[in-house]
Amino acid sequence: MRLKTLRSAFPTLRFTARGEHLMVGGDALAIEQFQLKFERIVAHYAKHDKLSDEDFALLLIDEDIRSFSHLNSEEPIVFGPNGLVVKARSANQRRMVELIGSNDILFAVGPAGSGKTYTAVALAVRALKNREVKKIILTRPAVEAGENLGFLPGDLKEKIDPYLRPLYDALEDMLPPAKLAKYVEDNIIEIAPLAFMRGRTLDKAFVILDEAQNCTEMQIKMFLTRMGPTAKFIITGDLTQIDLPRQQRSGLPQALRLLQGVEGIGQVFLHANDVVRHRLVKDIIKAYDAHDEARREIAKQQNS
Repeated sequence: MRLKTLRSAFPTLRFTARGEHLMVGGDALAIEQFQLKFERIVAHYAKHDKLSDEDFALLLIDEDIRSFSHLNSEEPIVFGPNGLVVKARSANQRRMVELIGSNDILFAVGPAGSGKTYTAVALAVRALKNREVKKIILTRPAVEAGENLGFLPGDLKEKIDPYLRPLYDALEDMLPPAKLAKYVEDNIIEIAPLAFMRGRTLDKAFVILDEAQNCTEMQIKMFLTRMGPTAKFIITGDLTQIDLPRQQRSGLPQALRLLQGVEGIGQVFLHANDVVRHRLVKDIIKAYDAHDEARREIAKQQNS
């Protein structure tokens, strides 16, 4: 497994494992780069006396040693039912935990499966349990129905549940069923489409806007300006999965650009190496990314 990871990280080098020895061949410069990263791995193991497959891969890929200062932090975010421990499982998920402490608004952008929504929900549940906020508000744009839910069958809850199911799934990992049901009944946890946020002031609350890539520019502006003086906001999204009609532009890229560097607003960009689903999901994302990059390169050559 780790030999395969080495070959993926250094495709120009030849690796041969013989018992406890590893033979490396190839270009001298590539070997030197490998040696530097391998020394980081050895130092990490010497310090922590353990090395997971995830840490091994991240130490090979990430160029910034400082990003690993919290790599082996085992501190849970929250404890779920039946002894479940919910904690950050990648470097950028840990970065989310770190940044929400020093920022009131946090953008977390990355591919499906990178844990951005799950980590955000865990942070919200922790804040509620610690009495830092009085309620949790989870919202998504119901883009598949154009936020016009009237034609769908059933009562309001039955209309909106399919769009908000992933948020319920995360909450069910972190709260006992009876307590979750009670919180929802008492409106301590509110899960609603983005359109329901219009005209409100969201205060004393931990608010998560999920699937923000499917918000228009005006919708994201509307959401951000709902923020009360004691609220925390996390905005999550995946820029590769925009489902808006062709004539509508996603507001997420504009918000990231306009608000970059604003004090009190943090940004975390997750990537394929943060994916914590099946190991093949990382390879799938990388394959699609390579395909998209090739298409962009062809388009650039055709336009030049």
